[in-house]
Amino acid sequence: MDVRIAEDAETLAREAAAIVAGLVAQRPDALILAATGETPIGLYRELARLRERGVLGTSRLRVAQLDEYLGLEEDDPRSLFGWMHRALLAPLEIDAGRIIRFTTGHPNAELVAGMYDRQVDAAGGIDLAILGLGLNGHLGFNEPPSRADAPTRTVSLDPGTLASNATYWPNAVVPERAVTAGMSVILSARRVLLLVSGSRKAKILDRLLRSAPDPELPASHLHDHPDTIVLADRDARPKGPPDA
Repeated sequence: MDVRIAEDAETLAREAAAIVAGLVAQRPDALILAATGETPIGLYRELARLRERGVLGTSRLRVAQLDEYLGLEEDDPRSLFGWMHRALLAPLEIDAGRIIRFTTGHPNAELVAGMYDRQVDAAGGIDLAILGLGLNGHLGFNEPPSRADAPTRTVSLDPGTLASNATYWPNAVVPERAVTAGMSVILSARRVLLLVSGSRKAKILDRLLRSAPDPELPASHLHDHPDTIVLADRDARPKGPPDA
């Protein structure tokens, strides 16, 4: 696990964008697993700037959705696909043919999960997983406990996750059920980029870096991943050296 500390959130976004741009330069048709949330949004804005400057080509880039709430209409403002579309897909002009998403309007959510996995496999797997770190150590909506081989599936969200996500929609109820790419999908990515920003993430990042792989801390499975970069800003940095 390669741990890097950026001076601030803006520097973190630029350094993360350089990592993504380097991958796309080597593999223009890379498949990126893309998280939503405050920290990845800064990265996506920086990618849009690189594209506008002609530094980043996205005509062949592919994107897979990380997770989605269940029970929402297509145009619901809480839709995570809608968020991803506004923040990443539209600015980078990623068309529908290059997107793997959860079609949550389907009546059988487990069938949707299976369809998603088959699409990822058919696309050759994930080249880069861009992730945020949940306050309870979740990745995507892989809430604790989640084993390393946890499949893409429907989940019930942890009360802490619901409370944290409610800040995004102060006048709306956060859905309690979701579908998420499994830990098995995340850990099969060729590279993982874990973005951690803000002082409220310092405690869980410190715990992650000190923990052996443990289903009660899903992100700790990244210790067994061969190519993981943890990019944190100084507010989120651990206060001491990790023990494990």
